Amino acid sequence: MEKVRIGIVGSKFAADFHCDSYSRNEHAELVAVAAIDNLEAISSKWNIPHSCEKYDKMFERDDIDLVSVCVPNFLHHDVVLAAAKAGKNVVCEKPLATTAEDAREMIDACEDSGVKLMYAEDWCFAPALKRVDTLIAEGGIGRLLYVKAKECHNGSHSMFAKKKATCGGGSFIHLAIHPIGYFLYLLGKGSNPVVEVTGKMNQGLKNNYVHHDFEGEDFGLGILRFQNGEFGLVEGNYITVGGMDDKVEIYGTEGVLKVDLTFGSQIQCYSRPGLSYSIEKTDHNLGWTKPAVDEFYNLGYVEELRYFVDCVRKDEQPFYGVNGKAGLACIELVEAFYQSNETSRTVQGSWL
Repeated sequence: MEKVRIGIVGSKFAADFHCDSYSRNEHAELVAVAAIDNLEAISSKWNIPHSCEKYDKMFERDDIDLVSVCVPNFLHHDVVLAAAKAGKNVVCEKPLATTAEDAREMIDACEDSGVKLMYAEDWCFAPALKRVDTLIAEGGIGRLLYVKAKECHNGSHSMFAKKKATCGGGSFIHLAIHPIGYFLYLLGKGSNPVVEVTGKMNQGLKNNYVHHDFEGEDFGLGILRFQNGEFGLVEGNYITVGGMDDKVEIYGTEGVLKVDLTFGSQIQCYSRPGLSYSIEKTDHNLGWTKPAVDEFYNLGYVEELRYFVDCVRKDEQPFYGVNGKAGLACIELVEAFYQSNETSRTVQGSWL
């Protein structure tokens, strides 16, 4: 297959960076988009020839090979099931679903229909973290012992992020899902399960630090222990001002790796009138800033979606970390973290 024909479900932030990434790929062709609003804007921006409000209507097209699911968390389940029923391969944004039960049903539906389900964990493709893979593989920091990572910013603007029913929780499922998925890829490798988790987080609404209109937590920490003995510390919060803060630290017997995914720009700029944009989630762009060079590429989106297109072109299954199994494990772990927080106990199990 020379060209993979793409249908986009959704029209806002995630849909935009999916379109951006596909537009850079000579093997991808944007065919159609389905969304309840913003259709004209996204179709015009990315020159998408067909659009409609109903995604099931779009799935009737026989010129779509791959669907990108870029809608709020609670809709992932229904859209993926409909795509699978229509025989379409699927890329689903994080989190895979709002519950593990829904995630399992999505995996089963795709397997029953013989289509690929690909989980969009972009950290597995971020250039800095791919370089980390090679440094670890050559023995640069010895045997891995402990990893800590976070994604934090000042809160989502989406109305759906404020409700547990539509988000699945709070900042932990919305942001910490990235380091959790990366830990499964880096340390789990499909054979080293997480066996113990401990979670501590705010309780939502009046118990939050800042966001008293969010039903879910605006601050959360979690500790994971893997079967082989490695520990991980994850953080996801909505209390961090100054822009999205994504960092990873990896400690080994012979060295340390530290990665800054979002503030690592080589550009420094001082502006009195202010810039139009520097990085995601900044309150303002006055004075000194470090404007991102190519944010979508550096966060891994471009290579992630290139890889998923190639999975369809070459009829290959995605690797562990960006497949349905890893997406399910992330949700199961988030649920275990929430259980730990509610019971003030460490939760034991086997998650992979």
